Amino acid sequence: MTTSDLRIVSLLPSATEIVAALGLVDAIVGRSHECDYPADLQNRPICTEARLDSEKSSAQIDEDVVELAGKTLSIYNIKMDVLEQLQPTHIVTQDQCDVCAVNFADVEKAVAQLTKSQPKVISLQPNVLSDVWADIERVAAALGVESQPVLTGLQYRIKACGQKTQGLPENSRPKVAGIEWTDPLMATGNWIPELIKLAGGQPVFGVEGKHSPYLQWETLVEADPEVIIVMPCGFDLNRTRQETQQMAQHPQWQSLQAVKNSNVYLTDGNSYFNRPGPRLVDSLEILAEILHPELFEFDYQGTGWERFSLSF
Repeated sequence: MTTSDLRIVSLLPSATEIVAALGLVDAIVGRSHECDYPADLQNRPICTEARLDSEKSSAQIDEDVVELAGKTLSIYNIKMDVLEQLQPTHIVTQDQCDVCAVNFADVEKAVAQLTKSQPKVISLQPNVLSDVWADIERVAAALGVESQPVLTGLQYRIKACGQKTQGLPENSRPKVAGIEWTDPLMATGNWIPELIKLAGGQPVFGVEGKHSPYLQWETLVEADPEVIIVMPCGFDLNRTRQETQQMAQHPQWQSLQAVKNSNVYLTDGNSYFNRPGPRLVDSLEILAEILHPELFEFDYQGTGWERFSLSF
């Protein structure tokens, strides 16, 4: 099969970005309802829909996720009629997090029901950065293109950051709390602690390669991080700003040194930190710019991140 014969359906935003980075944007014939980058994919048919209402409060969204999981129901539906019409040669999905995208079992079931095509399923399962690079290699191999040019460019940028931060003394590496959900509180996990270290910080919560843990306010207060970076899963910068305003109403908020020293930062978690694809390198650069402005200036401020201020 040549690349001109490819008909790819991506059911995961990060997978879409990987396929695009490999130069195969034109081969993408269908996408998930959350795939919004690159922008010229907006006209491609949508193959999924969510059972969740993302306009609800953070607390209600969390409750809905827990309820659906308790009923062993998927958070997402696959539009079988659209998938059938598209006749894909490949479907790229994930088996990492049932909250992030359609779960793998549902994709396998959908593929078994297709009558007009028998697509190959490529499933991604990234937990740390090296998994993301391996996923890029696997996707490239399955689609018959080279991965090395993409990986070389990404790893060059990572190395450039690491070279500037590796010599920093311990007292110049701030203790950083990454927040992945604001109500209830959740700390960041998976690849984020690794990114914080590369950017010249010390992650105080979360374990590399492990899912994001719930976090008690008392634990946050006791740890008293020097820097707090808020990156809620699936929320853009504007929604993150709204959620953090609510978080700042907590009676213990003002006791945190990061708050007292104006070292609370908001990010576009949806575009960057939550997507295990090529833009995790942008996420690293955002963290480096926040934590060490004396060393880095990438111009993400205002689009990828901003300093938090309480509005009255």
